[in-house]
Amino acid sequence: MKQLFIAFLSTIFLVGSGKAQPTLITLVNFVAWETDEMNPYAGLTLGTDGNFYGTTTDGNDNVGTVFRVTSSGAVTTLATFHYTNGANPFAGLTLGNDGSFYGTTFNYGSVGTVFQVTTNGNLTTLASFYGTNGANPYGGVTLGNDGSFYGTTEYGGLSGNGTVFQITTNGTLATLANFDGTNGAFPMAALGRDNDGNLYGTTSEGGAFGDGTVFRVTPSGTLTMLANFDGTNGAYPVAALASGNDGCFYGTAAYGGLGGCGTVFQITTNGILTTLANFYGTNGVFPMAALTLGSDGCFYGTTEGGGYNNGSIFRVSTCGEITSLVNFSGTNGSEPTSALVLGNDGNFYGTTGQGGASYNGQNVGVGTVFKLVVPPTINTFALSNSVPGASISGLARSSVQIQVTSNLLLPWTVLTNLSFSNGAGQFSDPAAPNFSMRFYRVMVQ
Repeated sequence: MKQLFIAFLSTIFLVGSGKAQPTLITLVNFVAWETDEMNPYAGLTLGTDGNFYGTTTDGNDNVGTVFRVTSSGAVTTLATFHYTNGANPFAGLTLGNDGSFYGTTFNYGSVGTVFQVTTNGNLTTLASFYGTNGANPYGGVTLGNDGSFYGTTEYGGLSGNGTVFQITTNGTLATLANFDGTNGAFPMAALGRDNDGNLYGTTSEGGAFGDGTVFRVTPSGTLTMLANFDGTNGAYPVAALASGNDGCFYGTAAYGGLGGCGTVFQITTNGILTTLANFYGTNGVFPMAALTLGSDGCFYGTTEGGGYNNGSIFRVSTCGEITSLVNFSGTNGSEPTSALVLGNDGNFYGTTGQGGASYNGQNVGVGTVFKLVVPPTINTFALSNSVPGASISGLARSSVQIQVTSNLLLPWTVLTNLSFSNGAGQFSDPAAPNFSMRFYRVMVQ
């Protein structure tokens, strides 16, 4: 009887298993005395050139930077903040229709700015906040259907509880809505958008129970509170909502839930809120970041704590099945508070606001950029006319390579290359009947 074994490889080889463990690769270590970039709390944005663009909140001689990083980890500082042009960009960048990036700074001689930066580093302040028109735009901006950008301020406005604003690419700033506590307070996240151009977001506090709300606002400024958090279904939602393939939005609450450590939730456009998963510490603590939809239909996210107490990366399905993928240890980063982004190669990229490099046994890192490789998984393995074949699925990639050997002491050889652009593929091995054993593995980069 022939024995068939299957192995999948990223950096860890598992014989007889249909899965390999995800692999975390540190691309960049920010070190306080070696770089102007410090504390990249915001996530990365994929540019049209295939590179990633991000911000840091601090630096040696400044109060934040804009940087570019390649998929191999080469970092270039594009622009720096010096108070006069803004300070402390806690949010990531948004790619505009003109090829420039747009973002916000949290502080300034006023109380925050909206800026534009080109890929060659030309930084322009578009507008400033002064309190009455909002204060401290923590979450960045979202591109609307009309080409304008929309965002929230954590404070300021008519009652000091925050605002929703619109800004054009030429810097015309308008307040669309004000929060008064009963309809929510202190929005800290970027906005999600539906196909009709309506915007959806969260407030970190306020509402009926004081634990935050979900709201919808139209481009003309009509604000509707959709749902309240009450602690049991989560509390303190500070991350943007992500659109699902089903037309619903998905998000995280940093606290509350059954374990008191945060939740993942689904909300429909008419306000039906459903808790999908709870965090208990062992599977992560305090999900502060937005979810990212993978090509496999699952969402991927980060928790600020948990794991080894330095944060984690998780996957959650739309039916609520949650899986811890990677734990941060400190030396490979800590405190991931930003969303992941899918690169053109099918891998996830992200940042940690702390951790990374060590010196003489001491952690001296001030943040990292990392790549997460999530290998495909096997669905079925069967014989057809005595020829073994398999179907595999996972995140979409340009291709994966199937390798084979008849003896684990012998070299692996290439069986075939699979196009994996839609996240699925099949392969067969006609030569397998000539061997008593065959081992297979899927190679991804």
